[in-house]
Amino acid sequence: MEKQKQQARETSPKMEGRRRMIRDFITLGVQGITSSIATPNVKAYTFELKLAFIFMVQQAQFGGALMEDPNLNISIFLEVCDTLKLNGVSTNSIRLLLFPFSPKDKARAWLHSLRPGLIITWEELT
Repeated sequence: MEKQKQQARETSPKMEGRRRMIRDFITLGVQGITSSIATPNVKAYTFELKLAFIFMVQQAQFGGALMEDPNLNISIFLEVCDTLKLNGVSTNSIRLLLFPFSPKDKARAWLHSLRPGLIITWEELT
């Protein structure tokens, strides 16, 4: 145990004697992470995703397990998205903005593994 403490002090001498902050643990690869789904332009002035819709999407999250049906998950996701209609906000934009709340586990890891801004349209995502 003492050897580990000594190694930690040697690798980070400026950290000795002060509390470490979360930012001290962030690596270069984690800083400035942006979504693999490009943020769509929304022409509505007062548009925001309501928590109720996010919760509805999260009720049927897809994790990528063998027993899960991705087609059923997308179908349920589209049912939820299609209940939301707003002037100045395209269906494509609603789907792209809500989709990051849909995957979990392996599926979320896959989504985060993609290049930032790679996905621009719903068709590209599906």
